[in-house]
Order: sequence, then C-alpha cells, then structure tokens
Amino acid sequence: MSKMLIAIGGNAIIQEGQKGTIAEQKVNILTSCAPIVDLIEQGHQVVVTHGNGPQVGNSLVKAKMSADVIPMFPLDVYGAESQGNLGYLIQQTITNMLASRGLHKKAVSLVTQVEVDANDPAFNNPTKPIGPFYTKETLDQAFAERGAFPYVEDSGRGYRHVVPSPIPSKVVEKDAIEALLSQDLTVVTVGGRNPCCRRGRSTERCRGGCR
Repeated sequence: MSKMLIAIGGNAIIQEGQKGTIAEQKVNILTSCAPIVDLIEQGHQVVVTHGNGPQVGNSLVKAKMSADVIPMFPLDVYGAESQGNLGYLIQQTITNMLASRGLHKKAVSLVTQVEVDANDPAFNNPTKPIGPFYTKETLDQAFAERGAFPYVEDSGRGYRHVVPSPIPSKVVEKDAIEALLSQDLTVVTVGGRNPCCRRGRSTERCRGGCR
C-alpha cells in the first residue's frame, strides 16, 4: 500500500461560468473524487487537500454586501469556514462512494492551520486571486461600491481580488492528521492553507490578510 497526497483545485469545484451553488459543487466534487475512490479501492492510503479561492472570495463578497447588518470577519475565519464546507462535501462524497462499492472505509475532514512568517514579503505583495471574475466595467462598479482593493487580470478571463499567500513552514495540526491516518481513514485536510502566524511579529497581521 502506498500513501498519496491528492489536491483538488478550488476552480475544479466551482468551474468557469458557474454560480457556485451547492448542487454545482456536489457534481464537480463527485467527478473529482471518483478517481480518488478508485485509488482507495486499490489499497492506497490517500490524503486529500483542496483549494478554496473561489469559495473564500465569494464569502468575502457576501460579507461586504451585508456589512451594514452583520460584522465582517478576518479573512482567515472565512478560510476556516471554507475548509469546513468543502471538507464536509468531500468527505461525504468519498464515504458515500466507498459505501456504494461495498467498502467499509470512511473519510474525515480536519480544519487546519499552517505556520507562516509574519515578516513574509507576500504580505506587502498580494498575488493570490480569490473570488469571482470581474469585467473592467464591473470592476469599476465594485471600486465605487466597496472602495479600492488589490486586483489582477487573471488568465485572460477578467479581474480578480488578490490577497497575500505567504509560504507555509509547518502544518500546526500535523500530529492530528497522522493520528487519523493511523486509523486507516481518508483525511481531507490543509484546505486553502489557512495561516496562523507563530514566527515573527504579531499574529494580527496574518489573521487579517491571508488566504
């Protein structure tokens, strides 16, 4: 039995042109997980990680639109929220597919943090695109409605909000992941690399501005 780490991109879960409904995400996750379940059925032990750029960005848009009613959270909290949402959908899909094949194995998801350097230069140079694509016209409207925010032209498909993406040095919950693997569980974890600064200056800089 070999051990494998498989990543599902956030843009595979919400694909171009989709609104990001749960029904759409479930179909995309089902497609992405089918070959993963094949590997588990063959006897491989799998850790699944996933992106969260579209999901976190969408949460941020919703939060900004309702900011007059509900207070906004730091971006790392939205990252953790996406880990819970996507982890739940992925673990549910894998467990159900395993059961449909007569395999008595389960998947479990774990919300994790990664340690980064509070002085990482990425904090002053945001490069990670998140959320929906804007045309030039809708970008100008977003500026007018929510104020200026960092953005980039992404893949020729439009403009997206960008946030810092510091280099991770350690997964804080590594021991917990290993404990789950020792029980022969398929672990869905480290989704979106949610940062928790522990080296350098104050954690607040990280918690307020990372993916």
